[in-house]
Amino acid sequence: MSVSLFHRRLGSGQPIVLLHGLFGSSDNLGTVAKELATDHEVVLVDARDHGRSPHTDRVTYPLMAEDLFELLAAEGLRDVVLVGHSMGGKTAMRFAQLYPGILKQLVVVDIGPRQYTTRNHDHILAALQDIDLATKRTRQEVEEHLARFVPEPGVVQFLMKSLYWSTPEQLAWRFNVPVLARDLTDILAAIGPETVRTPTLFIRGGQSDYITREDLPQIKEQFPNSRVETIAYAGHWVHAQAPEEVVQLIRSVA
Repeated sequence: MSVSLFHRRLGSGQPIVLLHGLFGSSDNLGTVAKELATDHEVVLVDARDHGRSPHTDRVTYPLMAEDLFELLAAEGLRDVVLVGHSMGGKTAMRFAQLYPGILKQLVVVDIGPRQYTTRNHDHILAALQDIDLATKRTRQEVEEHLARFVPEPGVVQFLMKSLYWSTPEQLAWRFNVPVLARDLTDILAAIGPETVRTPTLFIRGGQSDYITREDLPQIKEQFPNSRVETIAYAGHWVHAQAPEEVVQLIRSVA
């Protein structure tokens, strides 16, 4: 069953819809959105169980695609340029399989259609599941806890963006830790075998292993009307590390 997603609309013109990654929110794409909104309408979306969207009891790509379909229908949006990073990229690919007539262009940022392992996420989940926020009185306490599990300061800061005060005395995560932990296998799963004929741009971080050279033949076979662009110095967080290049590439197809 679909849920009503939190979203924001900026600017005017050709609609571009931005989807964030796992443990993130639409705020993560704010820099890209602000620049694109100077000459396009940009829709920033929080996925279910993330950001300010509802918490649910199930996270799968068909469900996230259905949520997005209902949002676009309610907002009267068609001929959309759909852009997704990581989990958002897989949601976008699944959406293109299920609802191809709505899209003008698909842009997938540093994720492929294949299945992924849990190795990039196990330490993050361990940190999130180990902490009892009811015992934490400051954001610094939470940050120090995360740093014991997560050696990358940038990832710690990324997670901290989703920490908020649910009451004046209680810290909480905006993402739904128990459900995301339980459904991680579904989130890392392949999108399905259907061919996507929507024009598609894959933006790949040259320092990332999410789209490897070995992935390229499968991508071309499943997305025959696609091309892959690599930003050599960027890692998985391409939009944060190379926002100007990402904006330029999105504009080239919008």
